[in-house]
Amino acid sequence: MDSERHFGLGLEPVLTTSELAEYLGVQAQAIYDLRAGGRGPSGIRVGREIRYRVSDVVRWLDGLHEPETPVIDHEAKR
Repeated sequence: MDSERHFGLGLEPVLTTSELAEYLGVQAQAIYDLRAGGRGPSGIRVGREIRYRVSDVVRWLDGLHEPETPVIDHEAKR
């Protein structure tokens, strides 16, 4: 089945561990390590494989977002 047909069925796209690693620019082992440490995105076990819903990956990435550091205007303090 192609992804357009899946979308037509209302199924959300999923990524393999390799696809997620490639998207993030890391080795697949980094994803395995994150999951083993309880710090990775939630996954869905399909047999022996793990798949990641795109929405779960986005939510996980949003949770990793670091707060912006405020810019201090030293001139305004004078």
